[in-house]
Amino acid sequence: MIVLGLNAFHADSAACLVRDGELVAAVEEERFLRIKHWAGYPERAIDYCLAEGGLTIEDVDVVAINSDDRAAFWPRLVYLAANRPGLSAIRARLSARAARASIPQLLSRQFPHARCLPRVERVEHHLAHLYSAFAVSPFEEAVVASIDGFGDFASAAWGVGRGGEIAVEGRVKFPHSLGIFYQALTQYLGFPAYGDEYKVMGLAPYGEPRFLSKLREVLRVDADGGFALNPSYFRHPHEAVAFAWSTGSPEFADLFTPALELSLGPQRREDEAIDDRFRDIAASTQALYEEAFFAFLNALHRRRRLPRLALGGGCAMNSVANGKVRRQTPFVEIYVPPAPGDAGGAIGAALAAWRRSGGGRRFTMDHAFWGPKFDDAAIARALTRLEGAPSVRARARSEAELCRMVAAAIAEGEVVGWMQGRMEWGPRALGGRSILCDPRRADMKAILNAAIKKRESFRPFAPFVLAEEASQWFEADGDSPFMSRVVPVRPSRRARVPAITHVDGSARPQTVDASVHPRFHALISAFRDLTGVPMLLNTSFNENEPIVRTPEEAVDCFARTNMDLLVLGDFVVQREAVDARPRRTVV
Repeated sequence: MIVLGLNAFHADSAACLVRDGELVAAVEEERFLRIKHWAGYPERAIDYCLAEGGLTIEDVDVVAINSDDRAAFWPRLVYLAANRPGLSAIRARLSARAARASIPQLLSRQFPHARCLPRVERVEHHLAHLYSAFAVSPFEEAVVASIDGFGDFASAAWGVGRGGEIAVEGRVKFPHSLGIFYQALTQYLGFPAYGDEYKVMGLAPYGEPRFLSKLREVLRVDADGGFALNPSYFRHPHEAVAFAWSTGSPEFADLFTPALELSLGPQRREDEAIDDRFRDIAASTQALYEEAFFAFLNALHRRRRLPRLALGGGCAMNSVANGKVRRQTPFVEIYVPPAPGDAGGAIGAALAAWRRSGGGRRFTMDHAFWGPKFDDAAIARALTRLEGAPSVRARARSEAELCRMVAAAIAEGEVVGWMQGRMEWGPRALGGRSILCDPRRADMKAILNAAIKKRESFRPFAPFVLAEEASQWFEADGDSPFMSRVVPVRPSRRARVPAITHVDGSARPQTVDASVHPRFHALISAFRDLTGVPMLLNTSFNENEPIVRTPEEAVDCFARTNMDLLVLGDFVVQREAVDARPRRTVV
């Protein structure tokens, strides 16, 4: 059975292909269109998935979509009758529904010569999130939770997964939402772009949570695990909040009302300096989110007393909170997939459809490399774009030679663009499309933020670490292959790796297993042999754009930034003329 899973007309539009219950390919549309969080119909992602599977649309049995407008029909009617939202709100919801309903027509337009098209199945938004987390986890039985902004009139759902089945036990209905709480405060703090919540997470450790009492008027947290927004602080319960993707990039109007500014003070302008008030509001936002998150999870554990948790939904991107689950709840194991947000709903929808057909669980997602890859000929063609540029090119004769060469360059302070194999699925670079640096250099964070990434100075960088040595450097148990948890760096090690240690002594590591990513494991091992440090600093291979997909995009990013070395497969490009940045080995 062939299932094509879609996230369409949500942010992070994406497609995946599942064959007999096993994932074949998955990719976000933004990687083709070069627009972050692109929302709409994922036409190019669909084309890639079919090509990767060697299929045509006629070979597909089901197209599964992670949205079902029929879900919660009666609760919607009750809410509309009780709250009487304005006509604009009703029009906006009808317009969004019409867009999602057009999928069969869009498939017909994309494949006009197909003799027959697959049937379309709709999967309720949070059920898709639940399947995207549990159905690919290593757990046979677990509590399963989805925590999000909104989808199909709900912001959260929970239940129990056993074998291949998920029994949904409850939902948090509109208008209450932890995701909307965090997004509204992110906007208030002057980070308006969709997906900017990670900036608040990075800023929070610089402040103190002295605004907690005021924010508790905004979000109520109950002892039984429930939570509720105070509607006087939010626009969405009463009116339509403008949400557009006319250029493909999702854009939200402010979600909060003037009451929030009356309580906390004026909203920060995007170009305004960040002072202590804003740092403290960021700290308070993260603290209250965690209070609600852990109350919710602890209540789920009390109901079922199961030791394992599979977590999906956009809020599962809050890696700071994820890293505290074992300390703040009785759960002993947690699984978060590499794309827990809306893109991941494409996989969840596909696996839910597979389960409806009678299929069982077939695979565990222990890596994220489900995107496009490129052969040597494609890389060689891309390198012709550097003709005339001052550079030296070589091709490594062996993997060992390549890893030694690159490790030595990193140890000397060089910044390396690294592209290998299939592209990562999800928002994080995990060794397929990464920029690599020396974690021992205290100045590396400033160099990257100013010269390469061109982003806010307070934002931290994450480490890759050999899985077998991670516990010697981080206060965490178990693997973290998708960078889904922030954990403490061991105090005795922090001075050795200042570039990846955040202001509060934490880091967000990815553990690298030799059986999953052998070449990358060999590179980190070569760096360890040179320096005694079994990790590298990692950031995504991009510059204020989606992660690079093709060799051409990698070459162009290298050419316009201050990276020193470019590694594409076995090919290595070294700049001849380096800048004035000192090259030194850190002792």
